[in-house]
Amino acid sequence: MYTNPNRMVRNERGQGLVEFALVVPMLLILVFGIAEFGRAWMTRNVLTGAAREAARIAAVPVAGGGSNNAAATTRASQLLTSAGITAATVTVVDDGAAFGTVTATVTYNFPVVVLGFIPGLNNAMVPLSTTTTMRREY
Repeated sequence: MYTNPNRMVRNERGQGLVEFALVVPMLLILVFGIAEFGRAWMTRNVLTGAAREAARIAAVPVAGGGSNNAAATTRASQLLTSAGITAATVTVVDDGAAFGTVTATVTYNFPVVVLGFIPGLNNAMVPLSTTTTMRREY
């Protein structure tokens, strides 16, 4: 049986457009999700750097005794502010023992921008936290 090739083309007109319309939303979600994951990873790296810096400053002894906890918290906050992170919380805990440990913790609620385009999820936050522990120097 003979079929006219022009008739087959005519029946499939618009098929590519429909397939494209079905695939594009999934592709865009994937691309923006990858970008958002990269932003979160970079933010966590900044938090880790600030926690390391705070722990290092707090672990070094002060002339005349005492602790560097306030200076460590201030320096970590400066690092976070320079990276555009202003709502992070920095805590430095010193056990006070000779050759004891100093622990610096930085927590931040990461705003997920991509979820703002989904109705009902416009203020989605992902909690990020990092902790660094170092031994005190004497």
